[in-house]
Amino acid sequence: MYAALKNQLYNWLFQLRGPETGVVVLVQRRVFILPTRQGIAFAAVLLMMLTGSINYSLGLGFVLTFLLGAMAINGMLYTFRNLANLRVTGGRALPVFAGDTAKFTVHLENGSDTDRHAVGLTRDRKEAAFVDVPARATAPASIGIPAARRGLLRPGRLTLFTRFPLGLYHSWAYLQLDMQCLVYPRPAAPGMPLPPAASSVGAGIERGRGQEDFSGLRQYHAGDSPRHIAWKVAARDQGLFTKQFSGRTETELWLDWALLPASLDPEERLSQLTRWVLDAHAAGLSFGLRLPGKTVGMAAGEAQRERCLETLALFEAAS
Repeated sequence: MYAALKNQLYNWLFQLRGPETGVVVLVQRRVFILPTRQGIAFAAVLLMMLTGSINYSLGLGFVLTFLLGAMAINGMLYTFRNLANLRVTGGRALPVFAGDTAKFTVHLENGSDTDRHAVGLTRDRKEAAFVDVPARATAPASIGIPAARRGLLRPGRLTLFTRFPLGLYHSWAYLQLDMQCLVYPRPAAPGMPLPPAASSVGAGIERGRGQEDFSGLRQYHAGDSPRHIAWKVAARDQGLFTKQFSGRTETELWLDWALLPASLDPEERLSQLTRWVLDAHAAGLSFGLRLPGKTVGMAAGEAQRERCLETLALFEAAS
């Protein structure tokens, strides 16, 4: 009960209402400000200076104390204004593989005639990205978030902050933008060859037995003729592949969940299928993907690669 009330109070105080779409404007009620440690120390020094000036009737001491105090008050206004009325928009995050770092970009638009300096963006207060936003301009700020597991990764609550110009105050605003990054399964280590291509007509006729037309590449197997090795592909450090030639039969390369060893758990199977997708795409093959309850049709090219990897990333083993 207490935790729920505390959470509601926290959300109301800091204007947290879940992921926000579109443009987020940092109006005054969304920007908060407090003195930093340096600001508290500075206030303590001013108090000591004021006490000494009173005790010893130091006119110049009063002048210096009030001058520094006025500078601190102006600094508070400038720190607050450095964030106020910025327009924030979430950018698109490119897909990554599990174990890599997802890069989330936030676009800061400054519609005023005043430059905004040293605006920081952070998620965990350990690492931050700082940008300057010129007047009447837009600047991107990017942060990296580790992608530990496959699926959809959301950045969660981000903090936009600044201590400009004096460092005496810390001004911040919380952001919950509707952004997400697609995280692919981590590819398995190379080693397991691609499954054999099956003929779409007839029975048991494998791809590559005819010698009439070039039809694609497959991974090199021991005993393949050196004349059929794709040496140009090998020169690009993409591995050894063998040229395939087809006669009159049409063949299909299916990357099938059922073809994997039963000893592999679901995540290991997804990792191996990811490796097969990358290998088949690198070889320029036309391929399809079969998962329990989900099939991606036969195709080739970059779009097919992305389609299969997205299917693997969002696959639920229970299905």
